[in-house]
Amino acid sequence: MELFIQISQFVLAISILVILHEFGHFLPARWFGIKVEKFFLFFDVKFALFKKKIGDTVYGVGWLPLGGYVKIAGMIDESMDREQMEKPAEPWEFRSKPTWQRLIVMVGGVTVNVLLAWIIFSTLLVVNGDVYIPADRLKYGVEVTKEGEALGIKDGDQILAIDGNKVQKFDKDILFDVLLGDEMTVLRDGQDVTFPISDQGKKIILESKKGAFLSPRGTNVIGKIEPNSLAVQNDIQIGDRIVGFNGAPVTYWGQFEELLTDAKGKDISITLDRNGTTSTKNFFIKKDQTVGVYTDIDELMVKDEFSILSSIPAGWNNTISSLTKQVRQFKLIFNKEVQGYKQVKGPIGIVEMMSPTWDWVKFWSFTAMFSVWLAFVNILPIPALDGGHVMFLLYEMISGKKPSEKTLERGQIIGFIIVMGLMLVIFGNDIWNVIKRFL
Repeated sequence: MELFIQISQFVLAISILVILHEFGHFLPARWFGIKVEKFFLFFDVKFALFKKKIGDTVYGVGWLPLGGYVKIAGMIDESMDREQMEKPAEPWEFRSKPTWQRLIVMVGGVTVNVLLAWIIFSTLLVVNGDVYIPADRLKYGVEVTKEGEALGIKDGDQILAIDGNKVQKFDKDILFDVLLGDEMTVLRDGQDVTFPISDQGKKIILESKKGAFLSPRGTNVIGKIEPNSLAVQNDIQIGDRIVGFNGAPVTYWGQFEELLTDAKGKDISITLDRNGTTSTKNFFIKKDQTVGVYTDIDELMVKDEFSILSSIPAGWNNTISSLTKQVRQFKLIFNKEVQGYKQVKGPIGIVEMMSPTWDWVKFWSFTAMFSVWLAFVNILPIPALDGGHVMFLLYEMISGKKPSEKTLERGQIIGFIIVMGLMLVIFGNDIWNVIKRFL
């Protein structure tokens, strides 16, 4: 059921993005009187799941869920329709229109992707606000996993700056900022310490695939308890302070969690301090069980509220921030020591990233992020992508000369080979990562 939910979310997100992206080409083409022969969600290689002709356009759904397309009359694209291109240009064809109109048609899809991300980010701020922990509230610093320690961070560090930029918020983006950074300044044992963020540590974290390697350091006071949990069954209460576990002293929540992880499947002993009175709870915990207790960091969090008006610039900033982070990830991908290229995800890997439960906030956040990513990828100056067509159109505008149809055809073929090659590598990496789990 969880896999079905993950696949459903991925397919819905991709469908929304593809339809709106292609609509970004379709609408200006129709405005300028250009005939659009096909509008397809997914690719209809050999056959389509559904198609219907309305006016001059065939609308349909293909069976290969790797994108979608609009077929614009009189344009050299992946269909390589040489027969049509050998005929004299008709007034309703793409090639007969002024360069500036053709340019608008080609950037329409990318423009819609950026606008969609902006709208989603702004809407999320209006509905949910911006929830985070101010960095100066982390009086106990941070907790790091063993993988996080490989970066050079230690338990109790208070992160002051990354690459010289002051850290003001502790939120989900802090993990990206650390991985994409080169050096970090922390407050450690009362002194400012600056150190390089280890590339080897980044590699270890990416290969571990364990998610959060850094979290706020919580006290040993219980703030939340699950109903019907082992904690309830053993009279453990909110406000109890965990001071010992199996004879080992506990001061911070991370210590308790680490000791508990190693003790699962055994009898355990938890020492509690309740209003100055110490007691010990002894019970057995199965390997797949939890005690059902959590520290409460909600009191550290703040929530910035946004009106519709104030969400507009904030949503735009989030859009640009999302794009910047994704572009900066190439630092990890092409770093020989980090070897981030091994972690590049295709459709299979992206499905695994989706929430196993239907969470609309996470869904729309992913859709906005992926919309920005599609805009960036599509505008790259590679023939067969929107950016390749834009490149040739800009050449035409600057030089005053139109590239020959032979040049455009060859460019389309080269671009198609590049794109297919990259897709094969990404799919191969996805499949290999799945296979490795069973080795």
